[in-house]
Amino acid sequence: MSAAFELDARLAGDTVVVGDLPLCRVLLMRDSRFAWLVLVPRQAGLVEVSDLPDADRAALWREVDQASAALRAIAPCDKLNIGALGNIVRQLHVHVVARVEGDAAWPGPVWGSGKAEAYADIEGLASRVRGALLIG
Repeated sequence: MSAAFELDARLAGDTVVVGDLPLCRVLLMRDSRFAWLVLVPRQAGLVEVSDLPDADRAALWREVDQASAALRAIAPCDKLNIGALGNIVRQLHVHVVARVEGDAAWPGPVWGSGKAEAYADIEGLASRVRGALLIG
């Protein structure tokens, strides 16, 4: 991975680090209303998924699948929302959000919906995600 990789300051402030998969840093959003992971490829200068070389693009989607399975194991849901918007944070990142009918934003998007609520034990949840992803 590129030595020049730096996590966007907004992503760093809104999340805790779960760990690293081969391509992506896995983050957990600091909002207990939603089980919500963010995957960020650890390469500098990426904005769009299409900025990744073909092999890394395929690896990104494999890691999104892995994160999706881990999230569903920890937070059963009615629907998984997966998106790479980047309108506010330009650094390439992919959201994986476990949605439950009737949650705080249902059926709308989670982005910009209300005020984030802190976890009582975010490190405990991050540890559970780490275990489900088999991150050392």
